[in-house]
Amino acid sequence: MNLIIVESPTKANTLSKFLGKDYDVLATKGHIKDLPKSELGIDVEKNFKPSYVAVEKKKEEVANIQKAGKTAKKIYIATDPDREGEAIASHVEEFLLERKDNKDKLSRIVFHEITKEAVEEALAAPRDVDKNLVDAQVGRRVLDRLVGYKLSPLLWRKVRRGLSAGRVQTVAVRLIVEREREIEKFKKDEYWEIFSLVKGKKNGEFQIYLSKIEDKKADVKDGKTANSIVKDLEKADYKVYEVAKRQVTKKPYPPYTTSTMTQAAARLLGWSAKKTMNIAQQLYEEGLITYHRTDSLFVAKSAVLKLRSFIKEKYGEKYLSGEERYYKTTSKVAQEAHEAIRPTNVAKEKDADGLAKDKSTLYGLIARRFVATQMAESLYDETVIDVEAKGDKIYLLRASGQVMRFDGWKILFKNGEEGEVSLPEVEKDEVLKLIKTWGEQKFTQPPVRFNEASLIKTLEKLGIGRPSTYAPIISTIQLRNYVEKDEGKFKPTPVGIAVNDFLLTNFPDVFEYAFTAEMENDLDQVANGVMDWEETIKYFWKPFGKKLETVGKAKRVKIETEKLGKKCPECKTGELVIRIGRFGKFISCSRFPECKFTDRFIEKINMKCPDCKKGEVIIKKTKKGRKFFGCSRYPECTWASWRKPETDTTDSASK
Repeated sequence: MNLIIVESPTKANTLSKFLGKDYDVLATKGHIKDLPKSELGIDVEKNFKPSYVAVEKKKEEVANIQKAGKTAKKIYIATDPDREGEAIASHVEEFLLERKDNKDKLSRIVFHEITKEAVEEALAAPRDVDKNLVDAQVGRRVLDRLVGYKLSPLLWRKVRRGLSAGRVQTVAVRLIVEREREIEKFKKDEYWEIFSLVKGKKNGEFQIYLSKIEDKKADVKDGKTANSIVKDLEKADYKVYEVAKRQVTKKPYPPYTTSTMTQAAARLLGWSAKKTMNIAQQLYEEGLITYHRTDSLFVAKSAVLKLRSFIKEKYGEKYLSGEERYYKTTSKVAQEAHEAIRPTNVAKEKDADGLAKDKSTLYGLIARRFVATQMAESLYDETVIDVEAKGDKIYLLRASGQVMRFDGWKILFKNGEEGEVSLPEVEKDEVLKLIKTWGEQKFTQPPVRFNEASLIKTLEKLGIGRPSTYAPIISTIQLRNYVEKDEGKFKPTPVGIAVNDFLLTNFPDVFEYAFTAEMENDLDQVANGVMDWEETIKYFWKPFGKKLETVGKAKRVKIETEKLGKKCPECKTGELVIRIGRFGKFISCSRFPECKFTDRFIEKINMKCPDCKKGEVIIKKTKKGRKFFGCSRYPECTWASWRKPETDTTDSASK
C-alpha cells in the first residue's frame, strides 16, 4: 500500500475515486505546525529564527499519518502547489522523518488539477520539498507575526483595547481611508451636455452631441451659456461633415487568475472574495477546475488542443481562432507559474449539471472565459458621423454607433452584451433636418468608493498582496470593524480612521505602498532562490524596530464618535454617541468611562415598512455579517429584503 498525503478530506475523497486500492489517501486538514499563539515565537536576536510548534487540534491527523507511514511502500506528500502547501509539506516531512526508515520512501509530488492523468504524471516525476518556496512562506509568516505581535499592544495603549494590525491589511485600510477623504474634499462642478435630434433624407432619425465650437472642444459650464448655444443650434443649418467607417475586431480576454476571477464574481454576482474562493476551493477539490490560487495566464498545450477540438465540434470551424492563442504571464515567481484557472475538461459539461447553484454559477464563469480564449475574434462595423451646424457660430456635433457583423467569442456572453447602436446611412454634405435640440445639466462626480473588485484590482496593480491573500485581507478588515460596506462599497469606520492615522503618522515608511510592494517582491525573490528570507526580514525590521522604541511616547489617539443630539438618560450630563466595539456599533454616554451607560444601536433609513406600514425599515446583520433590511416590528412583521425597499420591495430575504 502506498500513502498519499493531502490537505483536504474532499481532495482525499476525489483522489481515492480513481487511484484504486493500492493507495491510501489521508488529509492533514490544514497546517499541522504553526507559531505559538501565546508568545512571539521568533528569536529576533538569532536571525529571526521561528519556533514552530505542533498544532494541538491536529494531533490525531499527525498520529494517523505516522501510523500509515510505517507500513507504506512509498509515501507521497501531495499538498497544494504553492508556498502554503509547500510549508505544510515540509512539516509533514518533519513528522514522518522521525522514523529514519521513512527517508528513502518519502517524496513530494505536485499537480495543478485533480484528474487521473495529472496525478499519474505527478507520481511519475516525484521531487524533494522545495526549500525556496518553504523559505518564502516562512519569511511571510515571520514578517506578519512581527507586525501583528509588536503593533497590537501599541494600538491597545494608544487607540483602544482589542485592536490589532497587519502588514498588508493596514495598506488596504489606508486605500479606503484616503479615498474617503478625497470624496469629502471633492467639490462638484457644473457642466452641460448639448444634444440635437436630426433626420436624414432616408428618414432615419439619430441623436448627435455637441463636440466642438469654432474648432475648440465644447466646454459648457453654466445654464446661461447652454441656453444661448441651444437657441443658436435651433436656427442653425445642419449638414453631414464627414462619415467614417471601419471594421473593428475584439479579441477574447485571457483566462482567469485568482484576482480577475474574484473581481468578476464581485462585479457580476455580487459575491465577496471569501465566498468566491470557498466555492473555487470546492470545485478544485472535486476535480472540476485547475488550482484556483494563481497569478499565471499559462495554459498547457494539451489543454489548448483539447479545447480547440471541443470548439470545432460544438460551434463549427468559423468560431475557432485561426491559430492557437496563448497569453503572456506577468508572474514574477517562476516556481509558482501554475496554469490559469480553467475547467479540467470542457468537453465534460455534464459534470457541472448536478452541481449546487453557486458551484454551477462559478464553474460557468470559469468555463466561458476559458473557452472564449481559443475562439474567433468578434467583428463590428463602427461608424462615426460628424455633423456641422452653422448658426451665429460653427458647431461640430457627433454620433457614433457599432453593429456586430460576427459574434465570434461573444456568442458565449449574449446576456452580458449591451444593445447595439445602429446609425442610418448618410452621405458627406447631406443636408439634415433638425427635429429638436436641448441641453442637460450635469455635475462632476467624486471618486467612487472601493468595492471588492476595485480594491483587489488596485492592490494587485500596486503589487501588494498575492492570490492567496486577497480574500483573507478583505474579510479581516471587516471583521475588525476598520471598514464597513455601504451598498456594496467600502467606507472606513471611525476606528479604522483612528488606527490608520496612528500607524501612518508613526510608521510612514513601513506602510508606504511602494515599501509594502517591495517586501512582496523580495519574498517572490526568496521563492525564486535569489534572496535569503532572513535578509528580507532584516531589511524590514531595521526601520520598524527603531520606530517601536520611540512610538511608546506618542500621544493617545481619540476615536471620533457620532453625536445623537440627546442627553444620557443615566447621568443626565453627557451626550449619547455612537461607538464601535468588537461586535459592531452601539450607543454609549460621551462621558465614558465615568458614565457606563450603553444601549443597542438601531440603524434606520427613515422609511416605513413597505409590508405592515407601521414599523420602520432598519438595517440588520446576518450571523456572517451580511447587511439586510428588515422591519423594526419583527417578529410581528417578518418583512426583510437584501436591497433598500425604495429600489426593490420584492427581493425578500425571508417572509
